[in-house]
Amino acid sequence: MDITTILDFLKTCHYIDKDITFTINSFNSPVTDCIWQLFSNREIWIVLYATVLVFFFRNLGWKRALAVTIYIALTIVCIDQSCNFCKEFCQRLRPCWDAEMMSRGLHVLEDFGNKYGFFSGHAANAAGFAVSSIIGFRTDKTRNYNHYTIWIIIWAFLVGISRIFVGKHFFGDVITGFFYGTLMALLLGKVYIALVKKLSI
Repeated sequence: MDITTILDFLKTCHYIDKDITFTINSFNSPVTDCIWQLFSNREIWIVLYATVLVFFFRNLGWKRALAVTIYIALTIVCIDQSCNFCKEFCQRLRPCWDAEMMSRGLHVLEDFGNKYGFFSGHAANAAGFAVSSIIGFRTDKTRNYNHYTIWIIIWAFLVGISRIFVGKHFFGDVITGFFYGTLMALLLGKVYIALVKKLSI
């Protein structure tokens, strides 16, 4: 496979990504717009983080709760830093900065912000938090956390997909963010679980 074929393939994928993004973004209404803006608002996450943190200390004991809090914080920091680097390195325009997407009638609900959007930090952080918190709770063998697992995965999905509806990310940005956030949480989760076992906390 030569370089021309690869470039043609990537260009085709880019156009498909644009079409999927525009299709999803077109399903808007005044009611759903408010919902997507809510899920896209980082300040709302603070309440969620604080609530989960309380349950960590309530259910896991202070030592393990502290360990999982550090694990999650480290996961988010790693995701944030690598996401910022990737955006500047790839320099893929956000949909709201893409002239073609705007000419097609992209529905935008937020300020345009920075020009580059690959990959979605919102999606990556949401997936990273969801997976790392699930891993943290699963080290507690005395309780069943299946309901939390379902709920937090749905929450992470809605946070990620909201970025398409507000016009700030392409579908590919969000999917990549989900994958990367999950991968980081799993990799650092192995370290966390190993420490829990080694230190018997």
